[in-house]
Amino acid sequence: MTRKDRLNAKLLRLRAKAQQLDSRCAASTDANEVRMLTEQRADVQADIDDVSAELAEIEEEEKRSAVPTAQTAVPAQAQTVNGGIVASFSAAPAAASQARSNENPYESMEYRQAFMNYVQRGIAIPQNLVDKCNEFRNSLPAEQRSGVAITTADTGAAIPLTIMREVINTVRKRYGNLYNAVRKTSIPGGVEYPIGALQASFKWISEDTVSPRQKTDALGKIQFAYHTGEIRVAQTFLANLLTITDFETKVIELIAVAYVQSLDTAIVKGTGSGQPLGILNDARVTNTVTLTAADMSNWQAWRKKFFAKLPLGYRDGQFIFALSTVESYLETMADANNNPVFRQATGLEVNDGDARDPNGRFFGRRISLVEPDILPDFDTASANDVIGIFWQPEEYAINENFGFTMRRYFDEKTNEWVDKALVVVDGKVLNPTGYWLIKKGS
Repeated sequence: MTRKDRLNAKLLRLRAKAQQLDSRCAASTDANEVRMLTEQRADVQADIDDVSAELAEIEEEEKRSAVPTAQTAVPAQAQTVNGGIVASFSAAPAAASQARSNENPYESMEYRQAFMNYVQRGIAIPQNLVDKCNEFRNSLPAEQRSGVAITTADTGAAIPLTIMREVINTVRKRYGNLYNAVRKTSIPGGVEYPIGALQASFKWISEDTVSPRQKTDALGKIQFAYHTGEIRVAQTFLANLLTITDFETKVIELIAVAYVQSLDTAIVKGTGSGQPLGILNDARVTNTVTLTAADMSNWQAWRKKFFAKLPLGYRDGQFIFALSTVESYLETMADANNNPVFRQATGLEVNDGDARDPNGRFFGRRISLVEPDILPDFDTASANDVIGIFWQPEEYAINENFGFTMRRYFDEKTNEWVDKALVVVDGKVLNPTGYWLIKKGS
């Protein structure tokens, strides 16, 4: 068995395992079990992506090795006429044709080139390539088809998988303080997601009695909707990128940055109407604490008014603050002689000079720093405004599949072509118990 055969066999096993985990997750009513299954599903998907990438590399190597060179491109029946080669190449063997038909057309150089032509010049994806993509999709098992976009005149062009893999990697590694921290799911919209927890009581038993079966009391369920987001790019920008490498690199960067910036905002203050429901607009998030300017700069006030209220099960959370709030109040904690005590009393450390990870820790909890357009800083906020959030990131879920497609249209106002990437995504708080809104006191 070749390495490629072993990888294909492994890929089939991983896909079967992923399908099994999806079924168990959809059927489960236990929040802890769902969390465990979701984490396992993410690990399996990472393995699937790795194996698929290896297979793609092998297939690219096979293509390159199959391309004839100038010396070997002469068929046996060729004739030399006036120093030139004259020959008629026969059709490719049936086995080679069959091997090519099993390739994912969305990963091919042919599709990547066609996609660039579509975005830059509005040239439609060739019909034979459209048919090949649809044929490939229809050949997949039913449970896998939802993850593969269809290339048609109505949906524009599906972004090549080579680009999407890099978008995912770039998003996870470089951007999105809040997005990178939350739970990621990929379940169908309209499916109820259980968020309850098992509750049981203790009872002494004797030889003649047994403990009664405990009932499961669910805290409730939520449903993910189909919200479509878009990322617009001016045509004049992408049209100037001549090579596929430059073009794809810039598309990856533009999509990744715009995507996570918008999701960071949505996680905090999304309206839930046509977009994810943010923490501030979720009616189930009712825990609040109000701190005055004096309290913000007093480590004892933080202990008495905030941490003393936290249940033991939710003390290992994280903070969200605007940077100016941290600098103006948390980093100015001082004793009666105006000696700084913020580091000794709270363990405060902030990496605001680090462009890759500009965050820190406060009382041992991670701080995610955001811009004032996401959360207002303390000085500019009005009384009773939320200036900070204490949350459990794993209790917020972003439901996505990264099934981006690209559409192109002409903007009559600016007289230019615009490309926009479309994706379906939603997000909600799963369990609001460990969420606290920190408000500004008068």
